[in-house]
Amino acid sequence: MTPVLRPRDWHEALSLRSARETAVPIAGGTGVMVAMQRDDLRPEALLDLSRIPELRRCRAEADHIHIGSGVTYTYISERLSASLPGLAAAAGGVGSRQVRNRGTIGGSLGTASAAGDIDPVLLACGADIKLTSAGRSRWVPAGDFYLPAGRTALGVGELIEAVRVPVSPGFQRFTKIGRRRGVVKAICSVAMVLDRAAMRVRVGMAAAGMVPCRVPAAEELLADAALWRGRTPLGGELLEQFGRLVARTADPGSDHAATAAYRRHALAVLARRGLADVWGRYRESEP
Repeated sequence: MTPVLRPRDWHEALSLRSARETAVPIAGGTGVMVAMQRDDLRPEALLDLSRIPELRRCRAEADHIHIGSGVTYTYISERLSASLPGLAAAAGGVGSRQVRNRGTIGGSLGTASAAGDIDPVLLACGADIKLTSAGRSRWVPAGDFYLPAGRTALGVGELIEAVRVPVSPGFQRFTKIGRRRGVVKAICSVAMVLDRAAMRVRVGMAAAGMVPCRVPAAEELLADAALWRGRTPLGGELLEQFGRLVARTADPGSDHAATAAYRRHALAVLARRGLADVWGRYRESEP
């Protein structure tokens, strides 16, 4: 029987994490329990974070939303759709209702799946992740959090405390392709954030390589300020070039769900459609 450590507050959780570094954190259990049932994971102990109220809090700050690592997909999809529509759309497409009621943003980050739904949105939004140990806290940009082979920037004794997601004026979109929507991992996904104030479009993608990633080459294609000030329509060739840059950045593999070639093609299509959508809404919006 795997022992379960049940801290009553955040301070005790950090102390237990320091004392039992091999204990696997668990909140909703939608990832850890499945891995244990499949015998893919055999933890020496579980560190149950589900009872810690600090981790379930979400609050709006001046220019960002502070989301505790224990906040569920259901909360994000239903309560943050106005301020973070891309993240809400991604959270609303995760698994079944039962999974969304229990699964947490911290659990998704801890799993660090290359095909995770919320990860490309966090990248496109420019989110930061708060990692805390008994001795210190630090904010890590989402782009530096994901490491190959399912690893993360989490250090010894650290837990994921919160996520800080900037709120920018503009438009967001998240789209994924899967064999069965929400029930299985995405074959590929693209997140897009159009920031009117910064006159930038930021792109994140997942199931496109070893880690979720941004696509700076495609983003630079739209860096011309004149394009933004004139609200110029985007021609077919520019959209095609944008899609090609996204596909070229990807380095997907082949598996039972899809070939690498199909994933690249799908990423290009999702990128073109996503850009056409957010740019069209930008052109129609009030100056």
